Amino acid sequence: MFDYELHQLRTAELAAQAAHHRLVREARKAAKPRWALGREEAEARLAADRTGAVREADRFTRAA
Repeated sequence: MFDYELHQLRTAELAAQAAHHRLVREARKAAKPRWALGREEAEARLAADRTGAVREADRFTRAA
C-alpha cells in the first residue's frame, strides 16, 4: 500500500509540473507577438538600408 501512495504522490507532482510548463508555454506564446514585432521592424529597417530604400518615416529624419 505504501508504494501505491508514493506512486500517487509522484503522479500528482508530475501533473503539477506539466500544468506549470503548459502555463509557461502559453504565456510565452502570448508574449511572442510583442517581441517579434520589434524584431521584424528592426529587420525591415536593416533590409531597407541594404537595398537603399527610404521609408516615409525615415525620409524626414535623414534630411535633417
